[in-house]
Amino acid sequence: MSVTLDLSRVAPAVDAPKPLINLSGLTRPQMVAALTESGVVEHGKAKMRATQIFRWVHHRGITDFAQMSDVAKETRARLAEHFTIARPEVVERQVSKDGTRKWLIRMAPGIEVETVYIPSVGRVGALCVSSQVGCTLNCSFCHTGTQALVRNLTAAEIVAQVQIAKDDLGEWPSDKEDRLLSNIVFMGMGEPLYNLGQVADAIEIISDNEGITISRRRITVSTSGVVPQLEALGEKTQAMLAISLHATNDALRDELVPLNKKYPLDQLMAGIRAYPGLSNARRVTFEYVMLKGVNDSPDEARALVKLIKGIPAKVNLIPFNPWPGTDYQCSDWAAIEAFAAILNKAGYSSPIRTPRGRDILAACGQLKSESEKVRASAMRKLSMAAMAGVLDDDEDEAAA
Repeated sequence: MSVTLDLSRVAPAVDAPKPLINLSGLTRPQMVAALTESGVVEHGKAKMRATQIFRWVHHRGITDFAQMSDVAKETRARLAEHFTIARPEVVERQVSKDGTRKWLIRMAPGIEVETVYIPSVGRVGALCVSSQVGCTLNCSFCHTGTQALVRNLTAAEIVAQVQIAKDDLGEWPSDKEDRLLSNIVFMGMGEPLYNLGQVADAIEIISDNEGITISRRRITVSTSGVVPQLEALGEKTQAMLAISLHATNDALRDELVPLNKKYPLDQLMAGIRAYPGLSNARRVTFEYVMLKGVNDSPDEARALVKLIKGIPAKVNLIPFNPWPGTDYQCSDWAAIEAFAAILNKAGYSSPIRTPRGRDILAACGQLKSESEKVRASAMRKLSMAAMAGVLDDDEDEAAA
């Protein structure tokens, strides 16, 4: 006996809708190409239309195509069919007693990052942005490094952190004379040089004079020392360079910053000396976390002077930020000041970062996403040891 299946009533397979392209993550040339390829805008008008849209999104901060009053209604409708300019979800907003603000942002299900605004640093205020969800570097003193890498962030997701901060600060339009956000630092979650393509596009968007207009001289990228990417970082972004150093010899740095095993200090220092644009006007910033009994002796300070000799540089001394489970302690204040005095005598500016945002775990090395966060009750039990901000207030630096 044969059986024949009647398939006439089976619904045909339906392709999943194509995800909308987020225009917030496109540079102006990329936006021109996207508008043309989508068929929404004819080639001859794409450049003009891209500039209009770019200004609405990054200068005015709008999140709905319907608000673009100088774009035809039909074109706005077609834009909404192909593209998005919506913000990701702000899951949590915290404000420190010192005015520091921290946002937990959900980019997608299971994809969360933290972004921190620190007032009264840089020119008027700095935003610490993340470039990855989690981190692969496992620096032993860093809370963020204990969260495994989930994925890189897109340029749109990096730019969204700036947009969300500007939303909360009331920073639209971007040319407000009294704006509170002047500096951007890539010192949040992740290693920026392991996501350089997206970071470079984000910097291009943030610095564009038709949009957010934060100068590249006020954008700093901090790396733990991915030496092969240093030259590309300088050439692609013209950003200020910061190096997460923390030790003056390979044995100790191997322990504190395991990436050093791959790119030891001799390679790192050679890469820094060759960084494009390095000069007295564009100094590299060496970040040095002060760990009691580990790297804070006068001998270590003298070794640091010898290591960076001849490099246009400043050294940010970072009092260690406590976090639950760590075995490290912050150096005594007298030890930090003695360390700074040796650097100052050698001619290197060595500001000690002012404690900011400790009560909401918003300080350097403390960021983690929601699934890993320490709740407020645990935060109150933390040591009162000094912790770091993200920038010092050296007005001579375009960023820190």
